[in-house]
Amino acid sequence: MTRNKDPDGQTSSIEDGLLTAVRSDQDLPALGAAISQIVQLSSSDDESIRKLAYFVLSDVSLTQKILRLSNSVSFRAVSNKAITSISKAIFLLGFNTVKACALAILLVDGMPGKKAKHVRYELVYALAASMVSRELARYSRFSDAEEVAVAALFKNIGRLLLAAYYPDHYQDMTTLIKQGSHTPAQAYREILRFDLDSFAEKVMQEWEIPASIVKTLKIQSVEIFQPPRSRLEWMQQAVEFSQKAVPLVLSQDRSSNPNLEDSLLTQFGKALDFNKIRLNELITNANKETKAFETNVGLSLPDQKREVRMDAGALELNFEAEENLLKELAFAFEENDDMPSLQRYPSGKPHNAAGLLLTGIQDVTEIMASGKYKLSDLITLILETFYNSLGFRFITLCLRDQEKGHYRARSSLGSNYSTYQKAFVFPLATSTDIFHLAMKKNVDLIISDATVGKVRNLLPRWYMDLLPDARSFIVLPLVVNEKRIGLFYADRQLEAPEGVSSEEMRLIKTLKAQVITALHTR
Repeated sequence: MTRNKDPDGQTSSIEDGLLTAVRSDQDLPALGAAISQIVQLSSSDDESIRKLAYFVLSDVSLTQKILRLSNSVSFRAVSNKAITSISKAIFLLGFNTVKACALAILLVDGMPGKKAKHVRYELVYALAASMVSRELARYSRFSDAEEVAVAALFKNIGRLLLAAYYPDHYQDMTTLIKQGSHTPAQAYREILRFDLDSFAEKVMQEWEIPASIVKTLKIQSVEIFQPPRSRLEWMQQAVEFSQKAVPLVLSQDRSSNPNLEDSLLTQFGKALDFNKIRLNELITNANKETKAFETNVGLSLPDQKREVRMDAGALELNFEAEENLLKELAFAFEENDDMPSLQRYPSGKPHNAAGLLLTGIQDVTEIMASGKYKLSDLITLILETFYNSLGFRFITLCLRDQEKGHYRARSSLGSNYSTYQKAFVFPLATSTDIFHLAMKKNVDLIISDATVGKVRNLLPRWYMDLLPDARSFIVLPLVVNEKRIGLFYADRQLEAPEGVSSEEMRLIKTLKAQVITALHTR
């Protein structure tokens, strides 16, 4: 049995060593926690939509990559309009699409050794399988079928982790498979002395991936699949098919591998309800989506150098010209990692705030005109527009609660938003503080320097305790026919001497008016 020495001189199996490496890597626990947090969000839960938007917006790199991906030709919505916010991406592309994209990006960004050729191959493989499953979900008769794209993403997590931590064993294993002398399962036993799929299941359980996802990854030894009797059975078949179809997605010339197409049609055609025409359409779409993903998450591989093949029962990776390929891959990765950034004032406010506000207003108008929106989603989009356009640290919509006798933060975005939202509460009873005065006079307040004495004198104690480091902020009262509905509050940790231009103020008032309209029509 193959064993490795640990620091104390005792022996441990490769499986123990790999598990220890995964557990001790400083980045992977955070990756596992983030993945678990996103996987468990449900498309049928209104709160999940907000949580997904907030999670993405809390990471600038993740936000930029999802927006770039959302605007690629392969993912662009039917409306063919530019997607400039995460809220709009969820609205137009769908919750499950953005969720699967976020998970894929997290997996790519969080995987150690992602510049190494073996790790990169497995990441591309995972992305391609996920895209195949996403296409299959379009034709499924089962509810929430899109979740299969999430499941397929983790099908090869065992191979991916092995490539990241034990590249020599990974290459030995793939060499046996390439020679045709071993199936993947036989190669696992020969080289590793344990089942890699079972190991992957153990890791996913530690990451708290829901059992409903883990169950879909079970391998079924069936020559010809029959139509599924349940959603779980369909997902298991779809994930299995997706893994086996990846070589067609990544192939330079699908006609060079007709046996694989015929094999997939025979084994899965009846069960998953597709014929040769639909299979070709599915593979073509998945190919475009995979290329879009590779480009937008920094995994682009030179087409002339990449070759990944698989028949119905074996995995084969061709690593020709490895040294030159690795140099090209590293260059491509670094090039794609360069992300343009907005020009900002020292306070964090973008120079093109007016343009960003106008785009947000157009997005809100479009969604309101469709009539197919939930009030909570629209408010999230408006919060996101304010947050991104003006460079705030924290923003919240605070609404009147007559029954409990106070104003309370209802929806928030930004740093530590959950903690701030819980404590952002103040009484309805009229006071001389800045919030009550703004609503009483129905005046929009733009505070460039919160440390000025006349401003500080108007700040209530609860606010000073909650946000003592706010150095600039805005208060936008929501008042209709002298009835005080609530207000928007947003702040930064730096002073904002640049203030707000008249054009920006006009656009801010327009956004505020859209909120009031939505509150009265929903």
